[in-house]
Amino acid sequence: MSSSLSRRHVLALFPAGLAAACTTAEQEAVLGAVLGATGGTSNGVTSAEAAMGIRQALSNGIGAAITQVGRTNGYYQDGRIKIPLPRQLASIQSQLRPLGLSGLLDDLQLQINRGAEQAAPQARSIFVQAIEALSIRDAIGIVNGGPTSATDYFARTTTPSLTTLFTPMLEAALQRSGAIRTFDQLVSNLRTIPLAPQLGADAKRDLVSHGVEKGLDGLFYYISQEEAAIRSNPAKRTSEILRRVFG
Repeated sequence: MSSSLSRRHVLALFPAGLAAACTTAEQEAVLGAVLGATGGTSNGVTSAEAAMGIRQALSNGIGAAITQVGRTNGYYQDGRIKIPLPRQLASIQSQLRPLGLSGLLDDLQLQINRGAEQAAPQARSIFVQAIEALSIRDAIGIVNGGPTSATDYFARTTTPSLTTLFTPMLEAALQRSGAIRTFDQLVSNLRTIPLAPQLGADAKRDLVSHGVEKGLDGLFYYISQEEAAIRSNPAKRTSEILRRVFG
């Protein structure tokens, strides 16, 4: 196959059904052919090494992102991913803060962030499964895509499982920390304040779902940062395979 073929022409040789029909070894061979024809396997990278390099890059990015957020204050003291309260609670919080009366809401926000920090490390196994399930079409899309194409792949394939994982963990963390008790106390206090906004019966459930959604947003934010860095920064290519595939 001529090295002068364009990436578009090479990809056109592989129909959508090929991924399902190929074994893992055959998928790696096809990936190597595509990368080789488009300049991606320079410096003697074999097809198997190309596939391994992509998987390792994804694994490195996931590990760094989880380490970043899955620690005390990983969310709470990071202005880029700090989880705010849901809109109605945040509005009440901003109104009460100048009066020095937002303590319960401030504590509730802290505990939501703590719950996300505790849940994040448990997500590693779900990402590992997604990496192991990487198909030839997924790999080509990642190689051929933009600076966050791998992050997009993870968001598409892991969000349902991550939501299922995060929800009970966040609920448990809020129960352990006393945040649910704080929430109930807040609701009770608001009922005694004339003209204060009242919280609906579903506010507690929405609090958890909001925390899960924003917690995942923060995790994917750092996955995208790691992906972009591996693609653009040679110093982030910490193994020979990564340097040869992405160099």
